Amino acid sequence: MVAEITHFIGGKHVKGTSGRFADAYLPTTGEVISRVPLASASEVRAAVENARAAQPAWAATNPQRRARVMMKFVELVNRDMQPLAELLAREHGKTVPDAKGDVQRGLEVAEFCIGIPHLLKGEYTDSAGPGIDIYSMRQPLGVVAGITPFNFPAMIPMWKFCPAIACGNAFILKPSERDPGVPLRLAELMIEAGLPAGILNVVNGDKEAVDALLDDPDIRAVGFVGSTAIGEYIYARGCANGKRVQAFGGAKNHMVIMPDADLDQTVDALIGAGYGSAGERCMAISVAVPVGQAIADELVKRLIPRVEALKIGPSTDVTADYGPLVTQAHLDKVKSYIDIGESEGAKLVVDGRGFKMQGYENGFYLGGCLFDHVTPDMR
Repeated sequence: MVAEITHFIGGKHVKGTSGRFADAYLPTTGEVISRVPLASASEVRAAVENARAAQPAWAATNPQRRARVMMKFVELVNRDMQPLAELLAREHGKTVPDAKGDVQRGLEVAEFCIGIPHLLKGEYTDSAGPGIDIYSMRQPLGVVAGITPFNFPAMIPMWKFCPAIACGNAFILKPSERDPGVPLRLAELMIEAGLPAGILNVVNGDKEAVDALLDDPDIRAVGFVGSTAIGEYIYARGCANGKRVQAFGGAKNHMVIMPDADLDQTVDALIGAGYGSAGERCMAISVAVPVGQAIADELVKRLIPRVEALKIGPSTDVTADYGPLVTQAHLDKVKSYIDIGESEGAKLVVDGRGFKMQGYENGFYLGGCLFDHVTPDMR
């Protein structure tokens, strides 16, 4: 049965009314498991109005009490770590141990926010000039928003809403429509932790919802993580509307390998960083640059058997190195880049395009691939 996802506004689940939906998949099998409502501008506005009404009382709550909500939230996330990881793995495709790391990295920011009474302290300077004293105060902005990506559906939302809420703001979260289950569950846990209704609202959507957030006069700041192209768009439009905008774009990493490098350690690091979570990490190492032909040849010689031996499996397989990609469209995109590499003359020394997972033939799986003789002009 295909479930219908909701928004979360005013402390309760709210059905979408736009009539528009996106499909969310079970990447391990390729099945559609839920329909995600895509909010209209009026639905976004309703969430903002709800948050705006709730925010003044929350801002007036002393920081110690706000910290206690964060403390309870940390306790609840730890309590529910396993089911949160299983839900995340089910929707995203990463393995359950990897999903636990996703939750844990977000939890660390929530733990940091328990110290918000100290972090919010201002400063006072006596006699900065003749007869002049200077003081600074830290105060909440009001209603703020976060637009978060599919690859870390627990970590990045918590990175954004925990500090904002601890500081006395109300927060509108627009998570990825590909895996919204964990963000919605985190909102439920915040209510269970004692957060007043309306301080954390979750609105599912696509570009229409994003534009509504960027244009809404009551949203004072926006945080974003995603592709560089969308980050540039959000930064330009949000700033044009007078908002504070923090936009993080694509961040694939390069590893430079010096002639005296420990190659055993290097290969271990490359396997984890290049292939973990099927490469769907902002900081994945996509390019290794050996200094000198001798170390390049030795590195490739050692990498080939490791890449060929990568264990690929469903997200429930705790022994797998990685699981499926998040959608068929994403799988097709990655395959197209492999085709481009071949057409531009790079040598594909390990080709994982023909990989099929027995019993999961319709899942979004791709075997490990490795290119050699890549030049800087290649896409």
